[in-house]
Amino acid sequence: MPRLSRDIAPSRSLPLAILRDGPPAPACRALADEAAVALVYNGTAHAVLMATPADLGDLGRGFTITEGIAAAGEIEQIEVAAHPLGHEVRMWLAGTAAARLGGRRRAITGPTGCGLCGIESLDSAMRVPPRVTAGLALTPVQIHDAVSALPAHQPLGQATRAVHAAALWTPADGIVLAREDVGRHNALDKLAGAALAAGIDPAGTLLLLTSRVSVEMVQKAAAMGVGIMAAISAPTTLAVATAEAAGITLIAVARADGFELFAHPHRLRL
Repeated sequence: MPRLSRDIAPSRSLPLAILRDGPPAPACRALADEAAVALVYNGTAHAVLMATPADLGDLGRGFTITEGIAAAGEIEQIEVAAHPLGHEVRMWLAGTAAARLGGRRRAITGPTGCGLCGIESLDSAMRVPPRVTAGLALTPVQIHDAVSALPAHQPLGQATRAVHAAALWTPADGIVLAREDVGRHNALDKLAGAALAAGIDPAGTLLLLTSRVSVEMVQKAAAMGVGIMAAISAPTTLAVATAEAAGITLIAVARADGFELFAHPHRLRL
């Protein structure tokens, strides 16, 4: 299976003083970079995210797909440009997609990893996810192996302890893609965009998350076609209900001693 290279996620080592059971001690710590990233469609700003400034092409591509803005074939061009105040991901959509986008709010600023940027109605926020029909089934041992493999694919997380990761794992190749970001939604969008660019079908993979599972994360997973997702933290009640509706096998609180199964156990081979 092809593997897509990733940008080196930026971090900087900054001086600080440590106060723990004694006088202040000078030290340095690696901190993850965070920057404003504007997503621009056909020349018009649609959303501004606070994100880790790496893999921004993946972020734009994935956000477009997982938020239902356009289908993969409707993205005609992507360009990442530096801006005095941050970065711009400039995307050009086909005419039909551009027309659909015109009905949505054109510009909105969101917090770090905002999962609802560009959404201005309850109907949009609570959209019914597509029904997932992925047939991949896994054993508990495979789930454990996948979760255990994730830390090795989190270089920025290991250095800073301040970012989230999302990854795709297959029984044959292990983790085939991983992306990191200060925002959990951003990390997942980057992963979706990278999978699209690499020609990897998420339906044949296990989605791994280092964050809690909120409804937006399940909606994005459904848009990707993921059948099984596993997270190290717990889900919300709405996330479980959304996973049930989408046909997604939802595994959470995945740790060394096991995990908790919340929805659609038919993909788990016991």
